[in-house]
Amino acid sequence: MGRIQTKVLDTKATKDSKKPSRFKSIMIKILVGILVIVGAYGFGTFKPNPWVVKKIQKEEDQKMVELAKEFGLHEPDFKFTNNEEFVTAMNKCIDYLNWTTASDRRIPRDIIVAMAIIESAYGTSRFATEGNALFGVRTWDLDNVAHMKPLAIPNAKFGVKKYKTKCGSVADVIDILNRHPAYEEFRIERTKQAESGNVNYSALVNGLKAWSTNDQYSIIILDKIKSLQTKK
Repeated sequence: MGRIQTKVLDTKATKDSKKPSRFKSIMIKILVGILVIVGAYGFGTFKPNPWVVKKIQKEEDQKMVELAKEFGLHEPDFKFTNNEEFVTAMNKCIDYLNWTTASDRRIPRDIIVAMAIIESAYGTSRFATEGNALFGVRTWDLDNVAHMKPLAIPNAKFGVKKYKTKCGSVADVIDILNRHPAYEEFRIERTKQAESGNVNYSALVNGLKAWSTNDQYSIIILDKIKSLQTKK
């Protein structure tokens, strides 16, 4: 009788000792499952997260840039005889520049075109015709940067930058808006809108106030954008 009881107790003890081990095994499986799901999400094999999407997009942008260089794309001629042709020439230039500009650094074309129209009077200003300067970009490095002085201020300590081509002027403006601290607000808003997929020109042009001493500059650019859009 004692032997039977001891055997029963031993069997029960063995079963009880297996319970923690089985529980531990189940927990490990659950943790492994969670890690696999998180890992899959992180690396984009299950559902691409924003970081992965941006990484892939940058890689594709770089491929397009290299492809454009390989094809030897050339800057288009900037010819125009009226306002409509000026806008067409601007768009061709922007299309060309976008080939070698990462998508997250591109400036909405309507903003660039509107700025060029306002700053150069559709490419007819003295700075535009004599110096290919469509945006009135100033420089204080008068010894090293080609420039023109305003006729009204011949002794000014600054000059308006000159360019080899008008499209070169557009490229410089894109670069300035992408790097100058004064337009950080513009860049932040551009990123927000790119992520949401909703374009709000009012919010974007609000970040361009530093471009002009005219406190109505943003409103002027926005009105020109609206005018351009009604003609499309």
